[in-house]
Amino acid sequence: MSEDLFVRQCAPTLAGLKTGNLFSCSFKNENEMKESVRTINRRLRDKGLRFIPMRFCGTSALLYLYRPEKLKSDLCSPHAKDILGGYGYPHGSAEKCVSCLCRKLSAHDEFPHEIGLFLGYPPEDVRGFIEHGARNCKCSGCWKVYGDEQRAKEIFGRYKKCKDVYCRRHAEGYSVEKLTVVLKEKRG
Repeated sequence: MSEDLFVRQCAPTLAGLKTGNLFSCSFKNENEMKESVRTINRRLRDKGLRFIPMRFCGTSALLYLYRPEKLKSDLCSPHAKDILGGYGYPHGSAEKCVSCLCRKLSAHDEFPHEIGLFLGYPPEDVRGFIEHGARNCKCSGCWKVYGDEQRAKEIFGRYKKCKDVYCRRHAEGYSVEKLTVVLKEKRG
């Protein structure tokens, strides 16, 4: 997997703006994919990120880069818990929820609609997508918006700017490690 692809697909997560990114990538075989995943994890583990294969079929893998602490926080919201509970996800563990999502992705060709929660999308937009069958949204960008349209458009703009800056910096020689932001943990 090229670093250029990785940076292009994951810039908002590397920058700490987004909970996670999901993307497809081609590999010669499963061993090459696993080695790429292990390498990225070694490089970014200390920066609070985790990289996992969600599905591998033939020569294509569906890969997920995420911030476990951010995901844990996202999935603790009452709206997210309600959505996930309705689809049989376990309560109280983001890692178990990721495992459940991985099983669902491996068992079906279609993406489970609740996947947006794992990418940091607002729960009201995920619920709207599910309830409206992906129709009748207010606007569409990185996701379909059913809630706060103005806020979503601002986020879309930040993600685009981040991707542009990160791709340019990477082309200038910045490493993935140098581009990755370490988020400070919130103290309660």
